[in-house]
Amino acid sequence: MDAQDTNEKRLTELEIKASYAEDLLEQLNEVVVRQQQQIEALTRELLQLREQRNYSGDGGAPGFRSLRDELPPHY
Repeated sequence: MDAQDTNEKRLTELEIKASYAEDLLEQLNEVVVRQQQQIEALTRELLQLREQRNYSGDGGAPGFRSLRDELPPHY
């Protein structure tokens, strides 16, 4: 095996590794985009829940209830 064959083999291996790295980068980018969409959806949901809490109850007072208020008396 001469130097040219060795260099060609190394170049081919580097191209394969670069291809795998490109695929991995694309997959990771898709994950980041999906996570960002989930974060935005959760943020909107949280804001809606806060609005519901603030506008529920008597006369616009916050509708906050403690979980302790829901425990049966024997606890």
